[in-house]
Amino acid sequence: MDQTPRIAPPSPEIAALAQERVAGLATPPGALGRIGEVGAWLAAVQGEVPPRPLTDVRLVVFAGDHGVAAHGVSAYPAAVTEAMVRTIVAGRAGVSALAREHGVAVTVLDVAVDADLADLPAEVTARKVRRGSGAIHLADALTRDEAERSLVLGAEVAWGCVHDGAQLLMTGDLGIGNTTPAAALVAATLGLPADEVTGRGTGIDDDGWTRKRDVIAQALVRVEGRTGDPVDVLAALGSADLAAATGFLVEAATLRVPVVLDGLMSLACAVVAESIAPGASAWWVAGHRSTEPAQAHALKSLGLEPLLDLGMRLGEGSGAVAALPVLRSGIAVLRDVALLSEILPPS
Repeated sequence: MDQTPRIAPPSPEIAALAQERVAGLATPPGALGRIGEVGAWLAAVQGEVPPRPLTDVRLVVFAGDHGVAAHGVSAYPAAVTEAMVRTIVAGRAGVSALAREHGVAVTVLDVAVDADLADLPAEVTARKVRRGSGAIHLADALTRDEAERSLVLGAEVAWGCVHDGAQLLMTGDLGIGNTTPAAALVAATLGLPADEVTGRGTGIDDDGWTRKRDVIAQALVRVEGRTGDPVDVLAALGSADLAAATGFLVEAATLRVPVVLDGLMSLACAVVAESIAPGASAWWVAGHRSTEPAQAHALKSLGLEPLLDLGMRLGEGSGAVAALPVLRSGIAVLRDVALLSEILPPS
């Protein structure tokens, strides 16, 4: 996937009309806070005021394993990835409960799980790129061809969702060890040292944090001089599942369909996607603030302020799903709150 032309933002004219409506509601100025802002943003991305209700919302969870998981960077063994894919398919994962509550359709895709999941439905397994991705401090995660195939896979998934009627998309991640390549992607793209992007992932102790920091630092040294090409960065430091999520984000913005981002993995992919398709970030909203420091750097670089700050670090797209009621509230106030001009007696 070569760099695309700059992506145009949502309609400035519609945005202005939406902001005018928010300002004219029968509420004190600014009283709705972010609720009013997100309602106006949704009006702009939909191209109409007031915006339509969100009745078709879809979350795609990109699953994969990561070679760094064998090097002490996670509190859990890599086998948990396979187990959690099966749990999502069974509808029993954390994100499954949230999605049912909020009316979100969930799809999980085995992009690079290091296991044979052939007994699962074909829609889960048919797009697999490889089993696992390389340990990034020792070797590239992917070949260039695998990175490009993963980007195309994600783009095709986004295209399929949109052309099947999806109004709003969400990205989710699943894979033990995935905060390590995600943090490395943020560091390489934004020019940050390992110390500033390394977090505790699934809850590693101090020794685990040091190992993780050292793995990221070694990976950054290994790829020095190769950070100018975002596809090469994905091949060197990412994984097939992260590359697929990146392609998903680029395609959604190209199709002018909004995406709710989740935690670190989602934001790391967003930083790379913005490098591939400048302007794409205008079509994304950050669902929540995770506990990972690399996510904070990515948010700042993209100019995004999360809707929620609940201390979540589950992944799976759970923070994006949890933020959906805020988005629906923004639509509701623009659609259903009276204008001040409608309730005041004529002067």
